[in-house]
Amino acid sequence: MPLSEHEQRLLEQIERALYDEDPKFASTVRGGKLRRPSRRRRVQGIALFIIGVVMLVLGVVFSSSTVGIIVSVAGFLAMFGGAILAITSFGARKKEAAAAEGEAPAATEKERSRFTSRMEERFRRRFEQE
Repeated sequence: MPLSEHEQRLLEQIERALYDEDPKFASTVRGGKLRRPSRRRRVQGIALFIIGVVMLVLGVVFSSSTVGIIVSVAGFLAMFGGAILAITSFGARKKEAAAAEGEAPAATEKERSRFTSRMEERFRRRFEQE
């Protein structure tokens, strides 16, 4: 169901206000293309994947005992975790940005809550005017 013209205008006003208030947050929310993981994260993921392969091979060699089966399963899980770590950038950019700016994560959450409360108040005022 398409939005009415009035709803589209309100949505555009909210979007412009979001960009004016916090352009960094707005660009993060907008999304777009996927970000590449950092070099450190990729190296860690590849190293974990290789350790997983070694564990899997060792588990196959000692597959006659239950220890071999456990090592094989742990190796597979390490390989899977390493691949996920190397491919994704989930949460890595937030931590790097906070470390670069020297801010504590609690401060950013506090700023976001103030921002959202201001946006909610503006939204309510606009609807009360009409």
